[in-house]
Amino acid sequence: MVRLWMKKMLHIKREYDITIFQTPSFGQTKGYRQVYRLIISAANHREALSHVYRMFNVPDLLPKDYQARFMSTGDIVFIDEGLKGQAYYKLCPEGWKQISRIHIR
Repeated sequence: MVRLWMKKMLHIKREYDITIFQTPSFGQTKGYRQVYRLIISAANHREALSHVYRMFNVPDLLPKDYQARFMSTGDIVFIDEGLKGQAYYKLCPEGWKQISRIHIR
């Protein structure tokens, strides 16, 4: 408990390897393809997802080499923490929902 409190107080940030998957057309449920990969510093997954969503929905913040569409409902973000594990999140109407890898086909 003390360790958790200290992390919150110090706002320790980690490096997350983020990969974005999108379908070729909006609304499809199959055929996800990797469209972009980047490294983000964030305190936790929620903060990383918030940063990614903002970055890929504001035209001025988009990376110059990004060629896909804006992030929208149904897109999947893969967060790789190396030895600490992996997590997949799907953007749903009610927010980010953690999913299993089987959804990416």
